[in-house]
Amino acid sequence: MPALKPTDHHATITWLGRMTDRTEPAVGGVALDRLELGFDGLVGAPYAGRTRPSCSRVTAQHPRGTEIANVRQLSIVSAEDLAEVAADMGLQALDPTWLGATMVVTGLADFSHLPPSARLQAERGTTLVIDMQNRPCHQPGLTVERQHPGHGKAFKAAAEGRRGVTAWVERPGALVIGDRLRLHVPDQRAWAP
Repeated sequence: MPALKPTDHHATITWLGRMTDRTEPAVGGVALDRLELGFDGLVGAPYAGRTRPSCSRVTAQHPRGTEIANVRQLSIVSAEDLAEVAADMGLQALDPTWLGATMVVTGLADFSHLPPSARLQAERGTTLVIDMQNRPCHQPGLTVERQHPGHGKAFKAAAEGRRGVTAWVERPGALVIGDRLRLHVPDQRAWAP
């Protein structure tokens, strides 16, 4: 019996990109027409790889810098969440490159709260596994501040609960703008301790 249930919910890819540098404090990236994804993530991207050094998000489990599995290969945000965050910051729009996003999708309500272990699967089979909600950090705020002085400090609070999700590649393949991704969710009840 399958452990993941296909749903009738779909997202459509509206934007693709790649971070260009992860060494400076601010975030930067470039838009792309296509993603070539392998088991290590986006080929040539700073966050690609099967492993990564642990960060502040997992210090309750691992000392910072410990080599762990890379379940943060991709950063996916929804166009709906981006629009709400921008509006709360008093901006017309947020450029996904300022957030280090890999992908922007539209069509899935409450996107930033998709359940961990859910899958987004393209019609050609490329499959992404949702790790968890991507928490807001200060780095995109620094980039926003460069572009719109006086607005950067508002990013972290405005993006709370609307920063999208991180994901890793379960089945490699290409993704292009316009691809539809079907949501598959774990077939289990909510945890009730």
